[in-house]
Amino acid sequence: MKVSTHLVSAPLHTPFITALRTATHADSLLVEVTDGELSGWGEAPQVWKVTGDSLAGSQACVEGPITAALDGLGPDDLTEALRRVQNAATGNFGAKGAVDVALHDLAARRRGQTLHGFLGSTVDTVRTDMTLSVGDPDALAAAAQARLADGFDVLKVKVGTDARADVERVRCVREAIGPEPTLRLDANQGWSRRDAVTAIRAMEDAGCDLELVEQPVVAADLEGMAWVTDRVRTPILADESVYGVRDLVNVIRHGAADMVNVKLAKCGGLGPARTLLELAREHGIRTIVGSMMESHVGVGAAAALVSAYPTSAVNDLDAAWWLKEAPVTGGIRYDGALIHLPAAPGLGVTGLTV
Repeated sequence: MKVSTHLVSAPLHTPFITALRTATHADSLLVEVTDGELSGWGEAPQVWKVTGDSLAGSQACVEGPITAALDGLGPDDLTEALRRVQNAATGNFGAKGAVDVALHDLAARRRGQTLHGFLGSTVDTVRTDMTLSVGDPDALAAAAQARLADGFDVLKVKVGTDARADVERVRCVREAIGPEPTLRLDANQGWSRRDAVTAIRAMEDAGCDLELVEQPVVAADLEGMAWVTDRVRTPILADESVYGVRDLVNVIRHGAADMVNVKLAKCGGLGPARTLLELAREHGIRTIVGSMMESHVGVGAAAALVSAYPTSAVNDLDAAWWLKEAPVTGGIRYDGALIHLPAAPGLGVTGLTV
């Protein structure tokens, strides 16, 4: 097997604004694992403010210790290859996730199966929410109405910049969209524990009818998140607090959250993601699968995972929707809130567009 890397920077059609950053491009490292005429693809996004993984670091990890660890293995040694990828380096979850997905993609293609079929599913569509970037109340309300018109019925509002102002933003969005659409929030670690409780209770009292609030406090403050969870009616979803199994175990022990958001670039690929989903279910923790600012490669892999391992709520896989154009040919296709998985083998990706 040959491992290659490709740096891509795909412009967004609309800036993506959160409490942590503003993005105008999706910068990723695409990984290609080749066996003869077949190639498997994976993706490591650059998300400085969340994972800390850089394109340069992911590329160095893939081309260095991970490629060295795979040396001498054949394409039929998937289980051993995945084990070696996870043990090749500490951290570097984006790099590991990209190679893990590429190896799964290649294995599926060699069998002539779709990736979701390879994972054991016959379901070829999954639903996603749609994110509303941080903005003033009027802009958020207008964006919410536009996304409903686009066919999305689960909206995620980015908050966390100012707790008091966030209450007004969310109230305006709920007023604009009416009672039927599902509304969820993502604070991206932006609130203190006291601000989180004050804001969430205010929204509950205002009838905002929130499905969940994601990562209200800083990732390391599990006691703070448990304090919030105990004091509000709205379910709390852990995101940045959970990368791997040890993190999820700590969330469970602290009673820090009702739900967990599993992301391939955080946990290191499809193998670790399946473990996290199964562990969460065993302990009564509800689940969703999310995405970073990834292209059709990373989102396609996450969608294939969801197809085979259904989650407790609609998933957060809108990242590739924000791209002006895909950096690859083939792969998933958006149709409103539905993501259509490809019928072609693997991820259905046939090459780069740049």
